Amino acid sequence: MSTPRKRLPAAERRESILAAAAEVFGEYGYSAARTDAIAQLAGISQALVIRSFGSKEALFIATAERVVDHVAEAFHAAIAGADERERVESRLGAAYVRLAEDRGALVTLLHLFTLGHHPTIGPIARESFLRIYTILREEAGFSADRATTFLATGMLVSTIFGLRLQSQDHPLAAELLQATFRENTGLVSDLFGG
Repeated sequence: MSTPRKRLPAAERRESILAAAAEVFGEYGYSAARTDAIAQLAGISQALVIRSFGSKEALFIATAERVVDHVAEAFHAAIAGADERERVESRLGAAYVRLAEDRGALVTLLHLFTLGHHPTIGPIARESFLRIYTILREEAGFSADRATTFLATGMLVSTIFGLRLQSQDHPLAAELLQATFRENTGLVSDLFGG
C-alpha cells in the first residue's frame, strides 16, 4: 500500500509549479512547453496545474512575472549592498548571473522578451523590460548609454545560457564566455560545474 502524499499549502504548491514552469519554459519556450511536463516536474497532476493557473498562457505570464520579480529583487539588493568602493555594475552583473541558479529563469526571461508581438504577453514583456531599465536608470544611477549596454550584455548572458555555450568545449565559446562574464566567469563555472 502506498503512502498518501502530503498535501502542500497553496503558496508552496504555487511556487513549486512556477519553479518547474521556469525550467520547462526555459527549455522549450512558450509554444513548445507542455503543461504535463511542468506537472511531472512539480510532482503534481496536470489538472492541478491547469486548475491553479487556468491556462498555459496564464501560467507563462505568472512564471515570467516571477522571474522579473527575482531580477528586480536581486538588483535592489545589489544596489543597496554596494558601498562607495564597489562598482555597482559589477555587483548587478554578478546578481544577474546568480539568477541562473534558478534553472530556466534567465532563458524564460529571454523567451518573454521575444513575445512582444503576442497580444496578451507582449504588453507584459514591454512593461517588464522597462521595469528593469527603470531600476538601472533611477536606482543604480546609470546613464541611458550605460543602461542599454548593461541590458545588451544581459541579453547576451541569457542567450549564452539558452544555447548552453557554457558547457561547450570550444575555444571560441571559452573566449566568448570570458569576454562576456569577465570577473564573473568563475561564478558561471561554479554554477555549471565547468
